[in-house]
This record gives sequence, C-alpha cells and structure tokens, in this order.
Amino acid sequence: MRNHGPRKREHEEQESVFVSMTDMTVSFLFIVMVLLAFFASRYNDKNTVPKQTYETAVNTRDSKIKSLEAEIKRLKQPNPLEKYLSEADAARLALLYELRDRLKGSYPDLPVNVIPQEGILRFQGDGLFASNSATFTDKKRQIVEALAKNLDSVLPCYTFSHQHSGWSRQCNPSYAVIESVQIEGHTDSQGDALYNLTLSTNRAINTFTTMNTTAPDLLTRQNLNHQPVLSVAGYGDMRPVAPNDTAQNRATNRRIDLRIVMHTPANEEEINTIRQQLSGVMQEAKP
Repeated sequence: MRNHGPRKREHEEQESVFVSMTDMTVSFLFIVMVLLAFFASRYNDKNTVPKQTYETAVNTRDSKIKSLEAEIKRLKQPNPLEKYLSEADAARLALLYELRDRLKGSYPDLPVNVIPQEGILRFQGDGLFASNSATFTDKKRQIVEALAKNLDSVLPCYTFSHQHSGWSRQCNPSYAVIESVQIEGHTDSQGDALYNLTLSTNRAINTFTTMNTTAPDLLTRQNLNHQPVLSVAGYGDMRPVAPNDTAQNRATNRRIDLRIVMHTPANEEEINTIRQQLSGVMQEAKP
C-alpha cells in the first residue's frame, strides 16, 4: 500500500503526456485539413490548360533541351583545324628534339639547342664555324654531314617526292607536312654590316652544299606546292638573339639556325586533301 501512491502518480503522468501528444497530432491534422480546404477553394479551372497544349509545351521544352545538349557536346569537341595545327606543331617539336638528340649522341659537347617557340635547331658560337670564317674544318664538316644524314632519314615522312615515300601512320599519325627547312646564317655586330651579311650567307650556302653532297635525296623532298623544302638565307647581324655587348653574347649571335616551317592549312577541307595526298604518295611508292 505504501508503493501504490507513487505508481499511481507515475501512471497518471504518463497518461497525461500521452493525451498531450494526441491533442497535438489532432491539432496538426486539423490545420492540414484547413489548409487543404483553403487551397481547394482557390482552385479554378481557368488556371489549367488543355492536355494537348500541355503536351506540346513539354515536347517543345524537351526538344530545346536536347538541342542545347547537342550544342554543348559539339562545343566540347576540338576544332578540326586547331587540332591539326596543334598536332603538327607537336610533330615538329618531336622532330627537332630527335635531330638534336642524335647529334648530341655523337657529339656530346656540340652547342646545339632546340628553340621550341620558333621551330629551330640552333648551332651557336663556334658550333659549326670559327669566328670570321665560312669554311668548315674537317671536324665541323663531319657534324654537318651527320645532320644531313639524320635529316634525310626523317624528312620523307613529312614531305613529298615522286621517287621516294617514307610516310606512314607510325611515323606521322597527325599527317603533318613540312613547308620548308631553312638554313639560316647569322653573325654578331662586329665589323661592317654588308660584310656580315655576305659572311652569314656564305655560311648558310656552305652548310646547304655540304648537306646535299652528303645526302642528295634531300633536294628531292618537296612541299605541297612541289617546291624543294630545303632553302638558305643569310641575315648578317640583323636578327640578334642577345645584346652584342659581351663576348659571350656575341658568340650567341654567331649561329646557324635550322628552321622547320610546317604547312598551315586554311580549312578542314584542305586537311582532308593533305591526308589523301600523303596516303596516295605512300600507295604509289609500293611495288
């Protein structure tokens, strides 16, 4: 009997809590019913549209979404012309580094470097010629002969010829075509400008002559316009790459540049023409 009182109070408290929760639930449901009644009273047939009109609107929306998705997909795809030019530039860079590495393998101390942004293989200072000279020593001639042989082994894959064809997807998957390979002579600013122009031109000519004597097939390599890709130019001191204020900088300006220029197609149609011509040359060369 002593414990009966506390149990009764506990039971009454639990029952009170249960009743409160029930009241809250009923109140919530009542509010929901009032809201539903309110929104039902606001319903008006004039706010609806015919089913056919609704379906037409939905179809139009879906069609526009599909068009936008297709346009986004198209924009994400690379432009064919930009893609070709990018791949051709990468092919030129790979070709220059290959030539440099081959020469470095035979002549580790040779001052020859690749200038990527200009597409140049650069022989600086006394790399090929002694100061104030356009004549090769025997050792320098051997370097030019090695350059000619290496160039002759890679040019066929990027050029045209009626006699030989070395193009294949393995060596030139981007279908890049070389427009010209320019042998450019340069001097420092010491001495008369006209003398320097003559000196640089003679250096370029001697390089050109030695290369063609070593690898005669170089002259058969042509661009898309059926012109020989190999050419020469002398610039004297007109195109310095460093100030002519120190002995080291003047040595930097005394140089021979082998500049590779890639053909730049005008449009996608010309890219297709290039591919057809390269493939055609390869097929004609087969026995």
